Amino acid sequence: MSKIKSTILIIDDDEDVLLSAKLLLKKQYETIITRNSPKEINQLISTKKIDIVILDMNYRIGFNDGKEGIYWLKHILSINTKMVVILMTAYGEVELAVDCIKNGAFDFILKPWTNEKFLATIHAGLELSRSNHKISILEQTNKSLQKSTEQKFGTIIGKSSSMLSVMKTIEKVSATDASILVLGENGTGKQHIAREIHKRSEFSNGPFVHVDLGSLSESLFESELFGHKKGAFTDAYEDKPGRFEMAENGTLFLDEIGNLPYNLQSKLLTVLQDRKVTRLGEGIERHFNARLLFATNAPLNEWVAEGKFRQDLLFRINTVEITIPPLRQRKEDIKDFVMHYLHLFREKYHKSHLKLNKAALSVLEKHHWPGNVREIQHTIERGVIMADAHEITPDDFNLSKMPISPTTKTVVDTYDNLNLQEIEKMLIQKAIEKHEGNISKAAKELGLTRAALYRRLEKFNI
Repeated sequence: MSKIKSTILIIDDDEDVLLSAKLLLKKQYETIITRNSPKEINQLISTKKIDIVILDMNYRIGFNDGKEGIYWLKHILSINTKMVVILMTAYGEVELAVDCIKNGAFDFILKPWTNEKFLATIHAGLELSRSNHKISILEQTNKSLQKSTEQKFGTIIGKSSSMLSVMKTIEKVSATDASILVLGENGTGKQHIAREIHKRSEFSNGPFVHVDLGSLSESLFESELFGHKKGAFTDAYEDKPGRFEMAENGTLFLDEIGNLPYNLQSKLLTVLQDRKVTRLGEGIERHFNARLLFATNAPLNEWVAEGKFRQDLLFRINTVEITIPPLRQRKEDIKDFVMHYLHLFREKYHKSHLKLNKAALSVLEKHHWPGNVREIQHTIERGVIMADAHEITPDDFNLSKMPISPTTKTVVDTYDNLNLQEIEKMLIQKAIEKHEGNISKAAKELGLTRAALYRRLEKFNI
């Protein structure tokens, strides 16, 4: 039988106790370290991955008050708050050992021990140690992701009057638990605004869970959002919490709410009203506590009138609406975005020497940006990658120099680049700009379905 991979440190001034414990534990556990004095604790904990410390409470001859054990317990926990410490104590010290548990010890082993009880205590302690290790990794991962997200999104950019108005609204609503609907064209930064609200809210220490409803099929909707029980359907191999549960004490951001099919809108409405979810295949109702944010580029009020979107769901999700204006309506913010992404991608691609020449900046400031901030981001990244010298020129961006033309025929006739993909991308941009970000109308004019247009937007990074 293979041994369990773990490292157990035993500290006791009685060599017989150390030998007995080691002989018992080494049958099941991979590494057993024994010491007759706690003086090496600092060095051992800092150089080895210790899973459990088994600590005697007395080390001085003639002293049985347990003060040394208490001292070293506190010392160990000051180094590693998640360390699993098990005390070894005689019968007369049980009350003292119980006090030590109140100070952070996991459990205590009575001397002389029974092997079954000894091993059971060690096994339980190891389970806790593994759990603590997983939690520590998750916390570190979360911090790393948060740092990466903050670097990517940063603070809200823009000094235009329209963006200052948006910021003022964010300041007012972030501290509340009101449902907020963020409106704006593709690429305007709706997720960015949602993250900023999360960061300023009382849920900021919790997770930020982003769900793109436009990418969820009807068959996966309930499983992804509400979770499922093992065996609920063919591929349900284990119990899985849904996004509502995953966002507990944090923020759940339901993006592209307008893409939710009408027949599923009532299910979402019920969950939002009751603040409870039921996993697929399970009859248990689970309460959730999360801040709810929503976003869309769809004209929901028009869709309500057309019977495409439930009015009661719209009332539920838009206690407050925040509309992000497209870049063409706040051109004074373009330079700030350009410089932000220039700094970001110079660092990413190790080109800190790169500068943007005046001609390149002029081209960027005059461009109409149908893809909004997302288009700026990809354009600057391309410019940084393609630049050969010490400065970025207009040619490095490969931006369309096409003027706005009234008909598709006129645009194509005056377009020098006959690459089909470039023309398709340009036509999509024109259609979106013409219909001011309304995906349904743009798709209709292009002769595409909404889903097909979304796939092309993703393909061309628009």
